[in-house]
Amino acid sequence: MLKAFRKKEHANLIDMVPVLNDKFRIEEINNKHYLIIPRTTRLEKAAIKFFKQPKEHRYQLDDLGLFVLKHCNGEYTVGEIEKRLQEHFGEKAEPTLARLVKFLQILDTNHIVTLQ
Repeated sequence: MLKAFRKKEHANLIDMVPVLNDKFRIEEINNKHYLIIPRTTRLEKAAIKFFKQPKEHRYQLDDLGLFVLKHCNGEYTVGEIEKRLQEHFGEKAEPTLARLVKFLQILDTNHIVTLQ
């Protein structure tokens, strides 16, 4: 039987554990929190050198994003992070699971977190 026709096992996202990639970090600058993404490709390094561009991208995080990224340390499952979000932010985080899944999907697509 061809591999394409085999049934794939799908992992339950709620049971997965997100881990922040080692290349990325969170910094506090002037009482605001940023996700720091280094520019490491050859093209980016050339742009940094010749066009005097910054060595890293900085993305300002809101309270919810900061909370989620701080919990992406390999200790919490997605379900546990959702419960903590609901406890900490209440209605401000609604719809909690949908927002959390979309945020983690974006982070996973950009290789900022890995889901284990």
